[in-house]
Parts: sequence; C-alpha cells; structure tokens
Amino acid sequence: MNNMIGKVCLVTGANAGMGKVTARELAQMGATVIMVARSQVRGEAALDEIRQASNSDKVQLLLADLSSMASIRELADTVQANYGRLDVLVNNAGGIFNQREVSVDGYEMTFALNHLNYFLLTNLLLDLLKASAPARIVNVASTAHVGAKIHFDDIMMAQKYRSFEAYGQSKLANILFTYELARRLAGSGVTANALHPGGVATEFATGQGFMGWIFKLIRPFLLTPEQGAQTQIYLASSPDVEGISGKYFAKKKPVQSSKISYDTAVAQRLWQLSEELTGLA
Repeated sequence: MNNMIGKVCLVTGANAGMGKVTARELAQMGATVIMVARSQVRGEAALDEIRQASNSDKVQLLLADLSSMASIRELADTVQANYGRLDVLVNNAGGIFNQREVSVDGYEMTFALNHLNYFLLTNLLLDLLKASAPARIVNVASTAHVGAKIHFDDIMMAQKYRSFEAYGQSKLANILFTYELARRLAGSGVTANALHPGGVATEFATGQGFMGWIFKLIRPFLLTPEQGAQTQIYLASSPDVEGISGKYFAKKKPVQSSKISYDTAVAQRLWQLSEELTGLA
C-alpha cells in the first residue's frame, strides 16, 4: 500500500464523491496529492477529512472553476510553478445539467466542464507529465457514451438541448480524446486511459431539478463512491497497468467502447476543434 511514495498526483473534483475517495486512497498509499475543487469551504472540509483519514500532511488543495478556460490556465500555472513533477493526472470533475447553461466563455456547460476541461488541463500539464515519466493520465468517462455522437453541426447544443444527449456527447468526447492522446503520446512514457466507474451515487446531479430527483430516487440502487472509485484508483496506481495506454476500462478490466469512439477521423476533428475552443491552436 506504499507504492505511491514519492509520486505526485492531481485529482480534479476532489472535494466529494469518487474524487474525494481517489484522493484519500492515493494519499494513504504515500502519494503527494493535489486536490482540485471549486468551493473553498467544501474543499477545505474535504482536505481536513483526507489528511486525517490518510494520516498524511502531503495533501494540498488548489481552487479552480474547471468550466473556465482562464481558471484552468491559472491552475496549470500554479502546478507548474510549485511542483517539480506530476506522475498522475486524474480528470474526474464533471456534471450533468437539466437545463442548458453557458460557461463564462460562452460554451455549453456540459461540454465545457466534461470535455474541454480535460482537454485543456491535460495539454497544459503534458510537459510536466513527460518530464516525470513514467506517468499516467486517467480520464473518467461513462457508458453513457454508447449511442452518442459528436454534434459537429451544433456542438454547443444551441439549437436543440437535451441533457442526457449533451452528457453522452461529452463522455464520448472523453474517450475519443483519450484514444487520440494515447496515439500522440506513444513512446513518451506517459499513458492515457479512460474508464466507466459504474452507476455511482454521487452529488453530480444535485440541484438539477427533475434530473436530481431521479438520481435521488435511484440512489439506493447505485454504487457507493468507494465502489465507483476503484477503477480510477487502479489505473492511477496499480503496477498491473504500467505501460498500458489507449484503453477503456470497467471494473478494472479493459472493455470495448462504442464503434464511433475508435474513429480516428472523428477524434482528429474533435481534437482540432478543441484546440480552437481552448485557445491552444
């Protein structure tokens, strides 16, 4: 359980749910853990809880609004300025929105938070990850990507917004991004994998009206955050997956994702669009 001593791990959405469990478990394994949260109050409460549970003072908190391109850039700058290495990046933060919302950059909130956040933060931290190789990137996706497509003609769902369709698109984007990233990182010593955590009772639909009510109704039948976090913890820390890249996991096993997720032309088109939207082009 001490196999992460000397490693630096960054976990987004670390103040609650699977992110908090992941941060706690990695800290218990001896890692230096950078928790990223949006709320200072909730972030500090989780920080104290994780420090006590892990008996570790190597847990730090950074604040960022991951739906904001400027905030993501500030976060990346802070990490680069204060940490000499980054061994594991866990892109865990995400959400689902009952009504169409727009980010500070004018982007549909589901796409901004669930995909552009992963894309921009990962790319900004790539040099640090490469310098720390072997290093790992773990992207939390979902089986909700099955049946989804990338709406290149209306990527921001301005013409017709449906919450689950927007969510499915964003999770498909996570997997397309992961596979394309893995191809681009071949030979670098940095791996990139995606995962489906299962149906987990987290707070990600809290406050989302009818959708929040549905999740509350089915909550007793869902996995606990501790159960749901196991695959991302496994991908972040297990020697079993050393060097494995470009895979989609469920229950700690590589599984097939949807047919379109393997379409390299779609992945490259999405990559180019994401570069333009995040200002990386």
